[in-house]
Amino acid sequence: MSNPENTTLAPEPALTWSPDAPKGGKAVMNRVLKDGASVPLFFAQTLISSLRDVGYNNTTSAICEHVDNAIQAKATEVRVFFRQTGKKGDTVIDVAVYDNGLGMAPNVLKVATSFGGSMNFNNRAGIGRFGMGMKTAALSMSPVMDLYSWQEPRTYYSMTLDVDAIGRERTNTVELPDPTLMTELPDELADLFSKPLSFPASASEQSLMVEKGDDLDDRLGAHGTIIYMPCCDRLTHATARTLAEHAMKEMARVYRRPIEEGLKLYVNNRLVEAFDPTYAMAGARHARFLDTPEKTSRLMFAKKVSIPLREHGAETDDIVIRLYRLPIEQWSTLTRKTLRNDLQVFNGLTVTMLRNDREVFAGAMPDLTTRHTVTHWYRVQIDFPGELDEAFGVAANKQGVRLKGYVKEAIKKAIGDDITTINDEIKRYQGAQASARKGAQPSAAEARATDADLHQAKPLELTPDEEAQVEANLKTLAIALRRDGETDEEAFARVKASKYLIEFKHDEYWPFYHVEHRYGRVILTINTAHPFFEHLYEPLRKLGSTQASDDEDGGEAPAAEAQDGPLVALELLLLSLGRAQAQVTAQNEDARKILETLRREWSEAYRVQLTA
Repeated sequence: MSNPENTTLAPEPALTWSPDAPKGGKAVMNRVLKDGASVPLFFAQTLISSLRDVGYNNTTSAICEHVDNAIQAKATEVRVFFRQTGKKGDTVIDVAVYDNGLGMAPNVLKVATSFGGSMNFNNRAGIGRFGMGMKTAALSMSPVMDLYSWQEPRTYYSMTLDVDAIGRERTNTVELPDPTLMTELPDELADLFSKPLSFPASASEQSLMVEKGDDLDDRLGAHGTIIYMPCCDRLTHATARTLAEHAMKEMARVYRRPIEEGLKLYVNNRLVEAFDPTYAMAGARHARFLDTPEKTSRLMFAKKVSIPLREHGAETDDIVIRLYRLPIEQWSTLTRKTLRNDLQVFNGLTVTMLRNDREVFAGAMPDLTTRHTVTHWYRVQIDFPGELDEAFGVAANKQGVRLKGYVKEAIKKAIGDDITTINDEIKRYQGAQASARKGAQPSAAEARATDADLHQAKPLELTPDEEAQVEANLKTLAIALRRDGETDEEAFARVKASKYLIEFKHDEYWPFYHVEHRYGRVILTINTAHPFFEHLYEPLRKLGSTQASDDEDGGEAPAAEAQDGPLVALELLLLSLGRAQAQVTAQNEDARKILETLRREWSEAYRVQLTA
């Protein structure tokens, strides 16, 4: 038998909480461990402190939770405030969100203040689902959330969540008090609606909700809600200016559809103008920067695709995929500032996804499109219902998507061929534009090769038939090789004066260059569809353009640079190769076939090396 005196008792569990942990929570925990008290399902004191760390990408994402609730409450006006007070180095920022939605009755307000309390729990038809967003979003910014709501004029009910106060509670079950009835708002809150904020600096830029002489209570109306977060200690940015500007930029896109439908959304008393990354909305912000006939993108198609709610499941719901093509023909001639800064064409928002008309993702998705720069000139928009949240990987805080593999495959199957087609179409246009030869004069490489022909050991020769009809043949050739803006006569003069001609073609199946010898002319055709053009030719062309611009800015003529630049050297390399091939293959069919095979094999090996 064992000796009871030798039995070693397990040490009593000890709490190793941090010094700043909620003291009330520690007291409850010790009571549970020592006295065997009933264990609550949630330790309110620690839970509410932990929920402050629910991850939001930034302050704007957290604010969006409140805007979502306002829209769901049928608000037609929403105002977001970032109020900064105090001196530099010791500033305080308060955040508030007002809406004129339906408001909440006292009992509903109390439920809404609780975690998980929702009148629309798991209803996927709206924006919110779980009754957590308002609280977690507010506490992610401030340790205090003051909530005001009313359904009658001058009858404001308020509730407060205070992390520190709840942390001091020593009861196992923390209950919410009843709402407090007020007949007017506190001064610090009332000032938000009637006094200009520190940003924008000019009061004339701010459209106050309550102008001088107006009554605040009348303006607030018969129903509405205010969420107030004083003394915020966890904000993405340190100034009201940066917070407001980021919020305006993001919310203009996230809520573009509600704004288009009439929602008045203000940030620091400035009206938010809808920004549409697809450029399909005629009334969106981008339109005011354009004086071109085409002010919107063109809808290529709208496809409805059925997606299983769960992989291999029988139950499905529909998504709608839209492909928009930007008017590259007109917009590509705009200034770089207009394209980049005003229109934001190059912002990388190639794919945008909206859940129940509210954007949850905007960015690049190369798995669905491509990594090529052509994606700047089209947009993919996907609308999906809340029933597909799990399939699209939408979290409770609606920050981004994480598509399940089967969803991604279904989308790629539906639009893959269309994406390939539009990629090729835009590449062809870009290639044609990049390679366009303006004017009726030979290029630097063409002129230089022609001049150098006088010094070649073996001249280019015409066949007897070509010699007899050279004038007529050159006229026919000139018409075939006429450039944009050239008349037939100008093209003939150019072709007659130059023995070397460079042309461009966009063909996925061609080698990167092609050469012909006709009527005493070496005709070099560069394929803009081959990776050679994108990776070597076009960068050298842009380098030459940049150097020429720099020279012009400095007051020096760029002619010497144009004659000796790397692009000219590359063109001369290909022209000399074409000349040599023309000499070797003249009257030699076997040599022609061998060189043709060599050109194709070389071109394919080069393509693989550039793209593998």
